[in-house]
Amino acid sequence: MSDKEVYLEVKDYVATITINRPKQLNAFTGDNIVEMQRLLDVAANDRKVGVIVLTGTGDRAFCVGGDVNWEKGSGGKSGLEDLNFTFNRQIVECPKPVIARVSGYAIGGGHHIAYFCDLTVAADHSIFGQNGPRVGSPAGGYIVSHAANVLGHKRARELWMLCRRYTAQQALEWGLANSVVPKEKLDEEVRKFADELLALSPTCLRILKRSFYHHMAPIMQRDMKELIEEVAPNYFETGEQMEGATAFLEKRKPDFSRFR
Repeated sequence: MSDKEVYLEVKDYVATITINRPKQLNAFTGDNIVEMQRLLDVAANDRKVGVIVLTGTGDRAFCVGGDVNWEKGSGGKSGLEDLNFTFNRQIVECPKPVIARVSGYAIGGGHHIAYFCDLTVAADHSIFGQNGPRVGSPAGGYIVSHAANVLGHKRARELWMLCRRYTAQQALEWGLANSVVPKEKLDEEVRKFADELLALSPTCLRILKRSFYHHMAPIMQRDMKELIEEVAPNYFETGEQMEGATAFLEKRKPDFSRFR
């Protein structure tokens, strides 16, 4: 195992990008995001890579999104506000198939990374869900809108507006996962998906991915920063985001009543 917080391994035409912060449930910082974006570009441009896998170290979590300690320390902002977060867009625009290998929690930013992947293979103990309104993190734009493509509007709104948790089996039934297996079979199942993809025409797969991209193109024009500016331009000055992050760290229920 690498001592880097994000690292890339290539084996038998499969590139695996791993978030290696198991003590933080593979929550990411700004530096981690930049490195994830860089490594995805590396894998996309490597002629010895046909399939890309995204995962996290250990069985407790795939990724639980932004590290709240990092976000809270970003001057009252979400941490993503001053960062060019293009990772979801990169997954969609990547010409090669991308598989999310999910073992454990896929929450918040980690969850929407998973549903932007072309395919999601999950261990049966995994838990899926969003966290934004619960912790005062103002996700918006295509990151949210694409959930309606995956789930339909009613379930997408439930996912994002209620912040419930869903089992791997529920994720499979809803279309958030393509396959659910016991965790000891997870790597075998991911490899099975990868081998099936590697047996197909890479050019045809690129054309297919671009076709799906053009279906998504209208929503891809609106990003999180633009939506915050449109709806709540002074959001990070009100204290609402800080209340959500502080409550999470203090393990208490946030009090958003004064912001209504």
